[in-house]
Amino acid sequence: LCCCEYVDRRGERNHLAACCCDCEDLDEGCERWLTCKSLPPGALERIADTVADRLRIPWFAGAVKINVSLVPPLVLLPVFLHVAALHFLLGLVILTSLPVVVLWYYYLTHRRKERTLFFLSLGLFSLGYMYYVFLQEVVPQGHVGYSQVIALTCGLIVMLAALSRAKKDPGYLPIPASNEKSSHRGLPNNSVRGSSNGLHGITMSGAAIGRAVNGEAKGYSRMSAEEPEGVKKDWCAKCQLVRPARAGHCRLCGRCVRRLDHHCVWINSCVGEQNHQAFILALSFFMLTSVYGITLTLHTVCRGRTPFVALFYCPGAYSDYSSALSFTCVWYCAIVTAGMGYILLIQLLNISYNVTEREARLALRDNTGRRLLGGLVIDTGQYNRGFLCNWGHFLSLGSSPPQRSAEDIV
Repeated sequence: LCCCEYVDRRGERNHLAACCCDCEDLDEGCERWLTCKSLPPGALERIADTVADRLRIPWFAGAVKINVSLVPPLVLLPVFLHVAALHFLLGLVILTSLPVVVLWYYYLTHRRKERTLFFLSLGLFSLGYMYYVFLQEVVPQGHVGYSQVIALTCGLIVMLAALSRAKKDPGYLPIPASNEKSSHRGLPNNSVRGSSNGLHGITMSGAAIGRAVNGEAKGYSRMSAEEPEGVKKDWCAKCQLVRPARAGHCRLCGRCVRRLDHHCVWINSCVGEQNHQAFILALSFFMLTSVYGITLTLHTVCRGRTPFVALFYCPGAYSDYSSALSFTCVWYCAIVTAGMGYILLIQLLNISYNVTEREARLALRDNTGRRLLGGLVIDTGQYNRGFLCNWGHFLSLGSSPPQRSAEDIV
């Protein structure tokens, strides 16, 4: 393949110059739109798939596909912020609309059970663009020292390092090899092998699997040496394995995760046993870095006022475009920081009561939990061992990899 050629989703060789050719669905859609006729079912999905497949850039070994969800944050965020800096009313409208649009897109993708890079790209690009504005508009005014710039940069680097760690394996349960072989052969899978989480290997008949799918799997699983008696285990019909206590199946990732907390759209991954600590660390350093950057900017733009007062009353903010852009970015950071601060607060409360988001949601559904602190936390009472013990348990997550039992090795 040359730099402008690629293999499309139908397996055919194509060229970037032919991106507007063979667009029957788009032609039909435009024709129906001009004649005020409704589109046939599935037409919009086919058009979107075609556009996403042909949105590529030239590369050495062939044109590389661009994820469509990466484009809006890179293009629209700078445009909206620069327009918002033109006038106070424009800033009020845009900064009020942005959270509404982001929440609408979140619920749209959540309802469709789709994974998207939109939120991850929005978060990373927001960090990069805010840092760029800080260096280009705030630092040259001479009120920020080099030590403060270095401190802000170090906080940003540490936060990105924690975020990178949080993006790694959250604690996926390995899919049994017997299931993979059965899926390749097209044969029904009637056996489940132990996984690396310490579960013993078990073998079920077809009837037993039928009962396990209906919620009776714990009667057919044997306790491992690492887990105490009475620990609940359940059967995952999609992954074809017995899950240990507190594990759950993520519909977006399509995998079972140890001690599943939730699927976070901001990292485009699950938060589980192996990356929960890094997730909390990334949130904490984001809060510290963001608040520090907001404080430095407000001290520069609104001299002589405390940061909290300057955030709501800064008469000279729109005196020139540079100050207006800095002030607009401060308000954008404040909105994002408030949202992330709420997420961090809920996480810290859940850790203090040793409950995960998934367990809290299930407890609300089954009416088995207690609402505490005005409903901010749901105490299931199942794993709560006191504040210190709960935090000790959290800090020890992922410290030692799960051991295989002798039966697994055989």
